Amino acid sequence: MLRPMVRSRLLVLLVLLVGCGPITYVSRVRSAADSIDAARAAKADKLAPYWWTRATQYLHMARVEAARADFQGANKFGQLATEAGDKATAEALEVAKDPSKGPLQVSPNRVAPAKPADEDDAPPAKKIAPAKDAP
Repeated sequence: MLRPMVRSRLLVLLVLLVGCGPITYVSRVRSAADSIDAARAAKADKLAPYWWTRATQYLHMARVEAARADFQGANKFGQLATEAGDKATAEALEVAKDPSKGPLQVSPNRVAPAKPADEDDAPPAKKIAPAKDAP
């Protein structure tokens, strides 16, 4: 049997270890949110859509995991969100300097015209085989 002094110290240590997950989560999510805010200011949603989407989705998953009380998973997603947000900011700033490096922009008004069907180009009609042999 443990002495009361040792038992109380073990209890305090256990409480401190369990309490570290939420504390770390808060700092990771705050860091990720700051990174995403910086990316938003750099217009990463338009100039670096891949990293922007990745950062916002990782932040969302960090919050989902924290709601499930899985703080280890939430911390990992928070870290990934921060890294993706930083890359989104860097790529958006690079594209702002040199637009040729940016994502391909397709105008919604540009639609390829439909090609008229020529009878010469049409494949020959195929004869459909019967489902059963005739008796």
